[in-house]
Amino acid sequence: MGLLKRLFGAPDRGTAPQLYAAIIALGRAPHWYAEGEVPDTIDGRFDMIAAILALVLLRLEGAPEASAPSAALAECFIDDMDGQLREIGIGDIVVGKHMGRMMGMVGGRLGAYRTGLAEGSLGPALVRNLYRGAPPAEAALAHVEAGLLALRDRLAAMPTATILAGELPR
Repeated sequence: MGLLKRLFGAPDRGTAPQLYAAIIALGRAPHWYAEGEVPDTIDGRFDMIAAILALVLLRLEGAPEASAPSAALAECFIDDMDGQLREIGIGDIVVGKHMGRMMGMVGGRLGAYRTGLAEGSLGPALVRNLYRGAPPAEAALAHVEAGLLALRDRLAAMPTATILAGELPR
C-alpha cells in the first residue's frame, strides 16, 4: 500500500502548504496595491507573491533543515500557478509552456532580489520585476521597498522552525 501511495498519491509536503498560504496572505495585503501602487491584476498579484516567496526562500537558503521544505514550498507554488492558469482558461497544451516561463521569472526575481539586498537597495529590481519596467511614484516604490525590507528583517529574526511551521510576520 505504501508503494502505491508513493506512486499515485499526493506527495506529503509537510507544513509547506501552510507556509505557502501565509505567503499568499501577505502578498494579497491591500497596502501593496493601494499605497504601493502594485497593479491589482493577475500579473501584479503574481509579482507580489513572487517577491514575498523570494524573500522567504532567501531566508531559508542558509538553513540545512529547510532544504526539503523549501523544495516542497516551490512545489506548492507550481501547483497553485498551474491551477490558476487552468482556471483562467489556458489549456493543457499551453500550460507547460506558461509554467516554464513563470518558473524562469521566479528564478530571475530570486536572483534580482538577492543582488538588490546585497547591494543595499531593492528599488531597481522592484521597478524591473514588480512594476515590469513602469516606474511607480517615488512614494509607492519607497512603500514597497520599506515593506519588503522590514519583512526580510523580521524573517531574519524568526527561528527557522517557526517559518517552516507556516508562521510569517505580519
